[in-house]
Amino acid sequence: MIPDGFCSLEKIPFDIRYATHNNFIGRPIAGYTTNKCIVSNAVANALLIAQEKAMMAGYSLIVFEAYRPLKALEDIVQWSLNTDIQNKDRFYPDLDKDTLFEQGYIALRSTHTRGAAIDVTLIDPITREELDMGTEFDFFGTASHTASEDISASAKSNRQRLLSIMESSGFVNYDKEWWHFTLKNEPFPNTYFDFDIN
Repeated sequence: MIPDGFCSLEKIPFDIRYATHNNFIGRPIAGYTTNKCIVSNAVANALLIAQEKAMMAGYSLIVFEAYRPLKALEDIVQWSLNTDIQNKDRFYPDLDKDTLFEQGYIALRSTHTRGAAIDVTLIDPITREELDMGTEFDFFGTASHTASEDISASAKSNRQRLLSIMESSGFVNYDKEWWHFTLKNEPFPNTYFDFDIN
């Protein structure tokens, strides 16, 4: 059951990757029993503003990650300690997975778990094809840093477009992940939630 202050986002395209096998672990992560986009009401309101700006520019947002239960983080910690590297080549080719926390690519206490963060990109609203951002979502490496110089001019331009839309709608970007944005005025700045996404 979704607690007060949260809602299921229906008006913006989403593909919650941690509810699927299409993620860096390669299986659904604990706490995700369905591909549903759960956000705090404050994030939903700001995202609708961002989506309107994206649509005016000829694009649409798509959400890859929103609220994340604490149990999911615990699941990811356990994964980081085991020997499974089935998706290393795709998501973290230059890093050892047990360093992903210390290098800042995964947080033990995430703004996602406070209901304040969203992972998004831009797509063509007709074809749903993602704009070139230089890396895919959840690629762990310096090429994913928002201001990376290791990407094409087109990808830099697309990242700047996304950044402008999100920042002007009340979000702040995490500089190691071009897709990660946290609402400036968090509704639950001191609370970490653990309800399942179902």
